[in-house]
Amino acid sequence: MKDNNSKINRRDFVRAGTIAAAGITIVPSNVVAGLGHKAPSDKLNIAGIGVGGRGFGNLRELESENIVALCDVDWKYSQRVFDYFPKAKKYRDWRVMYDELGDSFDAVMIATADHTHAVIAAHAITLGKHIYLQKPLTHSVYESRLLTKLAREYKVATSMGNQGASDDDASKTIEWLQSGVIGPVKKLEAFTDRHIWHQGLNRPEQGMWVPDYLDWDLFVGPAKMRPYHNLYHPWNWRGWWDFGVGALGDMGCHVLHPVYFGLDLKYPSSLQAISTLLLNDCAPSAQTVKMVFPERKSDVMKKGKQPEVEVIWYDGGLRPMVPKGWPAGKEMNIKGGGAIYYGEKDILVTGSKGSNPWLLSGSVPEVSPTRRRVKTTHEMDWVRACKESPENRVPTLSDFEEAGPFNEMVVIGTAAVKLQSLFKELEWDGENMEFTNISGNETIKTVIKDDFEITDGHPTFNKTWTEPVNAKAYSQEIIKHTYRKPWSLPDMPA
Repeated sequence: MKDNNSKINRRDFVRAGTIAAAGITIVPSNVVAGLGHKAPSDKLNIAGIGVGGRGFGNLRELESENIVALCDVDWKYSQRVFDYFPKAKKYRDWRVMYDELGDSFDAVMIATADHTHAVIAAHAITLGKHIYLQKPLTHSVYESRLLTKLAREYKVATSMGNQGASDDDASKTIEWLQSGVIGPVKKLEAFTDRHIWHQGLNRPEQGMWVPDYLDWDLFVGPAKMRPYHNLYHPWNWRGWWDFGVGALGDMGCHVLHPVYFGLDLKYPSSLQAISTLLLNDCAPSAQTVKMVFPERKSDVMKKGKQPEVEVIWYDGGLRPMVPKGWPAGKEMNIKGGGAIYYGEKDILVTGSKGSNPWLLSGSVPEVSPTRRRVKTTHEMDWVRACKESPENRVPTLSDFEEAGPFNEMVVIGTAAVKLQSLFKELEWDGENMEFTNISGNETIKTVIKDDFEITDGHPTFNKTWTEPVNAKAYSQEIIKHTYRKPWSLPDMPA
């Protein structure tokens, strides 16, 4: 990357000002539509953003293509990736990368912290770039809806990074459910053994000096600024509400994928959650979320019309009770979680990602395959889609057209956790993205800090609470975040 004075001044200005002021040009989609529509033998030019952690694994799966640029806010964490791809240009700020290399790459792999997924991906889509975006797809419901509509409008190839969606077992689980092997399902329980990062923590009272290899302002991005602390980065950000969505966002995108598509779900009609101590800043140590999906007509299910179904989620060490007839000593946790589908005729059990499906009755169903099988990897299947024209493209098995609505299920579940102190079942209007039974005069407050000590042999509890805030406005902020300036999203397509 050139380091002349004009570039330095301009990069500094990007960090201090708006994207528009930095000179980023949004190229019309018809100009860039040809990028990435290549013969299968041609290599895709890929830029990676958020490369130090999971992104490195994604890029190694993509290394048969041209990795032309690497972007990360932490250059110490990413040094091994820079060394692995020495020919790629290095950046800290994705906006500068888009501006300088906008016509030199076809596609973007994004594996940043959850809260920056949408803003990075949305602007790339408006540039006509194909997108591989780590799970959870976004941090909020509105962001999921936006990416779904933008990808549709700009006709780019997309995939969420829940790699289990491309596994044969996930497809088999979905086919068993859709074929009616276990009959109509009225209840589903799913769980994960995560979290494995820190949760249930008080916010640090004092910050730390920002390491010279980290751009903290870029890491915080559209979230509210807070002092740096190593409890947030690297990796532990997932447990902090401003940056991540906890275990449900992390593993729900794996465990619940076959649930969502196998039962042909859309929007829940109501939600309710309970957890260990809910803090204002940090996800709880364990939580249970119940989502009720209404009776629905299905074009993919064998019997068409499907009954109302309860989907119950557990994490943080909680899991369902074993059903009657469970084999004694049999482990329920497979690959980090599992799911139990209670059908009228049988019970289907899987591990995380739909792995190792089996029926409690012991029978082995014979079901004709209806879903496409991926013969390469999740990442390379996305590369295949990138090289196909929009008119002839076979979507990936986690294309945004499906992954977007599915991710709404995951993040609205997290919203129910944050709203649990309203002590009622929340009614959800998915089409309009709003809770319909939160009144304008209800208030809500959460715990800022939880202090506990033993004084003269007696336990002393001392919680510091937020001031009560309007619950409706609070819920709306969860659904659609107010971004810190100068960060912003493109407009929602019609």
